[in-house]
Amino acid sequence: MKIGIVCYPTFGGSGIVATELGHALAKNGHEVHFITYSQPVRLDIMDKNIYYHEVNVHVYPLFDYQPYELALSSQMVETVISRKLDILHVHYAIPHAYAAFMARQILKDKGINISVVTTLHGTDITLVGKQPSYLPAVKFSIEHSCAVTAVSQSLKEDTIANFNTEKEIQVIPNFIDISLYESKDRSSRQLAEEDEFVISHISNFRPLKRTHDVMQIFAGIRKEVKAKLILMGDGPDRDQTLKFAKDLGIEQDVKYLGKTNEVERVLCMSDLFLLPSSSESFGLAALEAMAAKVPVISTNTGGIPEVNLDAITGYLSNVGDVDEMIANSLKILTNPKLKEELSANAFARAKEFDIQNIVPQYEELYKRVVGKTKT
Repeated sequence: MKIGIVCYPTFGGSGIVATELGHALAKNGHEVHFITYSQPVRLDIMDKNIYYHEVNVHVYPLFDYQPYELALSSQMVETVISRKLDILHVHYAIPHAYAAFMARQILKDKGINISVVTTLHGTDITLVGKQPSYLPAVKFSIEHSCAVTAVSQSLKEDTIANFNTEKEIQVIPNFIDISLYESKDRSSRQLAEEDEFVISHISNFRPLKRTHDVMQIFAGIRKEVKAKLILMGDGPDRDQTLKFAKDLGIEQDVKYLGKTNEVERVLCMSDLFLLPSSSESFGLAALEAMAAKVPVISTNTGGIPEVNLDAITGYLSNVGDVDEMIANSLKILTNPKLKEELSANAFARAKEFDIQNIVPQYEELYKRVVGKTKT
């Protein structure tokens, strides 16, 4: 099958999931074409069956905001025609689902029927998509997709409630490649001294990630045990987060790695992972940590409880309950037997989300949707 994938190419979860899905589909023999404005951060265009098509947005002084949706729709049309694609899979509703609808209409005028699958990832529904200026277009795009998936049951329910839609939504969860973690060296301690714990956090440093809470939790941990905090990712709250670390007097124990490609390696050196977000539709970073056999301290919001199981793979707390998260962190770090038990449970849970279990669900969906389009 020839599959077009449209996603954001950034460090965010939706782009990472889309990229890893594309790689897995290519390994299964499908021809995969990525259509976006820059090369996705984890895309290896040297891999067999992987192709990249850049969306070029020409700057014109008349526009305060350049019409990316038009350029994206046009590139979709061109790629579908030139590469004879069977299906377009768009990740993140805004603006990809809307642009895909326009591309589909243009192609219909040319006698070409293309199937469109839309995958909802989170803030495209729970935050941005609810804005009055976007809501009608997002709802229309969802309801006119050939199929819609959501990465968690929580997100599915939010979509139905926020958009008052009866569109069928299939839950296909996010995933990880367990094999990337099984081969990592867990004994190396370049990140800390032998007597120090390694605490890690990955995010795009936006307000909903509550990175100030990350700093406060670590400060509480640091008062009782020796530890280093490793930060990965980037975003608008990065500078103020690092400044807050300085204000708390923990700056010397915080290492910021930025947009690193060594995520799996760092996680495999970690003892604990922090995810105190105010909103997560799935919690991919938590799943990545669990695949590395790392217990997770997280909030109980959105889809996180579908991944991190309270008192089994880590601990859940209410949003903003920093004191409880500190207490739970220390409970794990100071009890080797508990830490070992939670680590084993975390890995077992992560294996349920292995890419080998999830990709066939997308392949089956593609076949079903393409079959309906051709009939």
